[in-house]
Amino acid sequence: MKSVKLKYEVGERMYVENVGDFLKAHGIKPSYQRVKIYEFLMNTVEHPTVENIYKALNGEIPTLSKTTVYNTLKTFIEKEIAMVITIDENETRFDADTSLHGHFKCEVCHSVYDFDVKADEISHEALEGFEVREKQMFYYGICKKCKQES
Repeated sequence: MKSVKLKYEVGERMYVENVGDFLKAHGIKPSYQRVKIYEFLMNTVEHPTVENIYKALNGEIPTLSKTTVYNTLKTFIEKEIAMVITIDENETRFDADTSLHGHFKCEVCHSVYDFDVKADEISHEALEGFEVREKQMFYYGICKKCKQES
């Protein structure tokens, strides 16, 4: 079978040419709801919660339930095409960008921003002999926009 690159970067945004094919390539049946949830997740920089996704898509998909959104996201995480972000204990957010990058949460507006992380510049000596299963980096503070407004 011919290998096709289904996911790539366009500027700073991730792009999937055909979400149905992308889901199939990862062993996920591409139902209409799954395709729409992944498209939404991929096309937002907001790092949405289940509630955000549900509210955004419920008008377009009246049969959508929060349970379907939750179960779909769980599948995406298991298939490693999305990641869960637990930047604080009060909410769980999701990201379709599974590359190594950090997240900054503004303490004022509560927005979550991505930032680049250069893995080769981070010392991992203290983890020698450990089995690393997940890498996440979180920063907290006040974003540029909120800082300018204060």
